[in-house]
Amino acid sequence: MGVYRLSGRRQLGFAEYGRADGVPIFWFHGTPGGRGQIAPAARVAAQDLGIRLIMLERPGIGDSTVHLFDDVAEWAADVEVIADQLGIERFACIGLSGGGPYVLACAARFPARMVAGAVLGGVAPTRGADAIGGGAIGLARHFAPLLQPVRGLAARALHLGTRFLLPLRSQLFDLYILISPAGDQRVFRRPEMKEMFLDDLVRSSRARFDAPILDLLLFARHWGFSLQELRVPIRFWHGDADNIVPLAHATHMARLVPDSELRVRHSESHLGALDVANEVFAALLECWNAVPGEANPEG
Repeated sequence: MGVYRLSGRRQLGFAEYGRADGVPIFWFHGTPGGRGQIAPAARVAAQDLGIRLIMLERPGIGDSTVHLFDDVAEWAADVEVIADQLGIERFACIGLSGGGPYVLACAARFPARMVAGAVLGGVAPTRGADAIGGGAIGLARHFAPLLQPVRGLAARALHLGTRFLLPLRSQLFDLYILISPAGDQRVFRRPEMKEMFLDDLVRSSRARFDAPILDLLLFARHWGFSLQELRVPIRFWHGDADNIVPLAHATHMARLVPDSELRVRHSESHLGALDVANEVFAALLECWNAVPGEANPEG
């Protein structure tokens, strides 16, 4: 774990898992989340499959300085700086929930450099020709104009509220899982999954908690690119019982992205996709190995 330095005294927190000489894949966490929001089994799989998994914290969470982009598309410029610093020419991207739009932003910016992307329970556009309504983000869009002028105050209030509730995190998490669909219960009743999720929340919120507010503001704007213009293969995973980001959002995006596939997870809500890393890794490595001149270190 550490930080990557950017221009203007900015920095992004990161964590790496897997093999240093493996296939480079950037992982973008959900909203909220941080660099530890990945299943323990996925960390092991990255090592076994020859993957260099690079978790990046977005601005305003963990060790990442606060910064509001003009639109979602600007995130890709930060990824480009980091990829260049690490000497990574080709890469893939994975995004969970609120991390999904940032995968698509990278696909828009790097049509030749990004091999493939995976979106797990991802948020869909709320503005422009690609927009679709419904879900929590669709509702939040209407409050974004009110949130913008008080975003700093809202972030501090969210941070304080989160820190206040941390002593009750285990009980609150158990309550959430109790009312979740069967698929999510199956995943998060495993002790290591609960521990991972809560540990990441504690670590990522210790200093600041602006990122969820900044994400909501950006998701309520035009993203700065069109899904129909993407030329990178995108694979979608989505639960059919998701009551935060409806399955209709994934269906809608998969219909717009030219080279896409949608894999529906039965009886899963919004967090169950954390348990499909092996399947996601396999799909991305298949795309990687299909590119002339690219090869998975494991064959």
